[in-house]
Amino acid sequence: MVEAALRGVVREALARTAAKGLPGAHHFYITFRTRFPGLALPDYLSQQYPEEMTVVLEHQFWDLEVSEQCFSVTLSFQNKPERLVIPFDAITAFADPAVKFGLQFQGAPSEAEAAPAQPAPAKKQEAVEKAGEVVTLDAFRKK
Repeated sequence: MVEAALRGVVREALARTAAKGLPGAHHFYITFRTRFPGLALPDYLSQQYPEEMTVVLEHQFWDLEVSEQCFSVTLSFQNKPERLVIPFDAITAFADPAVKFGLQFQGAPSEAEAAPAQPAPAKKQEAVEKAGEVVTLDAFRKK
């Protein structure tokens, strides 16, 4: 619930920026997972950043659009405009250095990134079952 609320803060900050622009010295660093489902990123950037990428929204960004699930923006890479679509759930960090504000997100891995679940070893399961056992401390007390 907390992560969802904090992602709402990111969504609202971007929605206000889309509507009114960035006020004063504000600018955003947005880090996201590049293999997240629903993310649209040019192939050469996916190859250059196979795990994670950070973009900066400051002076040169265009057509920022915000929806409930994602945002899209046009940025310049090697003097070429590229349209990115970034789901909010793909974001791992959001910062506005102008006001020393930052958020880190853990989030669950996407289906494409998730590792198969492994059963707990028998010894760990046994320890869990014994966790509720009551032990008397009389044996450890000085007489």
